Amino acid sequence: MFVPYGRQTITEKDIQAVMAVLQADYLTTGPKVEEFEARFSEYVDASYAVAVSNGTAALHAAMFAIGIGPGDEVIVPPLTFAATANAVVYQGGTPVFADVSPDTLLIDPFKVIKKITAKTKAIIAVDYAGQPCDYLSLRLIAEENNLYLISDACHALGAEYRGRRTGGGPADITVFSFHPVKHITTGEGGMAVTDQKLLADKMKLFRNHGITSDHRSRQETGTWYYEMTELGYNYRLSDIQCALGISQLEQLPDFLSARRKIARRYDKTFFGQKIIRPLSSGSDIFHAYHLYVVRIDFSKLKVNRKTVFKKLHGQGIGTNVHYIPVHLHPFYRERFNTRKGLCPVAEKAYDQILSLPIFPSMTDEQVDFCAETVIEVMESALPESSVDTDIFEPFHHISLGESHA
Repeated sequence: MFVPYGRQTITEKDIQAVMAVLQADYLTTGPKVEEFEARFSEYVDASYAVAVSNGTAALHAAMFAIGIGPGDEVIVPPLTFAATANAVVYQGGTPVFADVSPDTLLIDPFKVIKKITAKTKAIIAVDYAGQPCDYLSLRLIAEENNLYLISDACHALGAEYRGRRTGGGPADITVFSFHPVKHITTGEGGMAVTDQKLLADKMKLFRNHGITSDHRSRQETGTWYYEMTELGYNYRLSDIQCALGISQLEQLPDFLSARRKIARRYDKTFFGQKIIRPLSSGSDIFHAYHLYVVRIDFSKLKVNRKTVFKKLHGQGIGTNVHYIPVHLHPFYRERFNTRKGLCPVAEKAYDQILSLPIFPSMTDEQVDFCAETVIEVMESALPESSVDTDIFEPFHHISLGESHA
């Protein structure tokens, strides 16, 4: 048995939805795109949704829409996929890295405040692993400093913050990904949602080469004329993909329920473990569990993470690491002179984190097998003198809404 860290869940219903489009008139941008956008915006409680070719395209479109350009700074967390910061660079801006909170690994609002300069134009918050950020604090910071707030919710479709679904909350634009290991998939795909029509119109223009109309609308109105008013990209999503997205979205409640059940089962098994510590989560959020991340202080084991990683893979468990801090990648070191020590909390977390398998079709047997094997491997690597010692320092997360005197 090999259990991958993530995989898509495709049903017969999904296959039939795609086949129906293959037999219809539109394969590229057609009525299914509009239907998917309408259903998605309704699900997240946003006024507008813009379907694009992937989550990176959604981030890029968001940066375009808010006018990021040379000389602008955008504050981003280091513990994310590189695309979060790359989207800023695509527009000529400068990503500025603000460290994360040690217990949740979400961007730390206090660290954000310290990074704001006269050049700062926006904050990108990443809902790491599926847990929404402290948007109450981040919105307050954004408003007080006249900044845009962008939510990278590629991990968090279906999550909730203070009773509202991700995408319907305080961010100016929220972006999602439909990669196969995400909550729903369109093969590749993404979505950007907003309550501001101007931002939505700019993103729609951007995804279609900067052209004011698409082929379908010209065909239906009987005209050939169009104008290119901006330098855009071909970031369109096809009707084939959107048909799959619509079908997947209808099954999202079941997918989320399965993920949360798996997480609870992991939590129960790891409860009381001194070697393995799952990430903390807030009481005012509803976790979407794109990832199930644990922290292990490998420095106190007899073997390093690479050895543990290989041993787990050899026993059939597809673990992963999310992520190498973006500021430590060679491109950012060379282009922006970032360095080790810039974000010590994220760097320490990177040395300790491991993502365990989680996807809707996982069985209880697979979950138990993964959890028990991880415990066995960790215990076998722990020096005898440390067996009864908690190897972690206690964490405490403070919200801007709480006293921190």
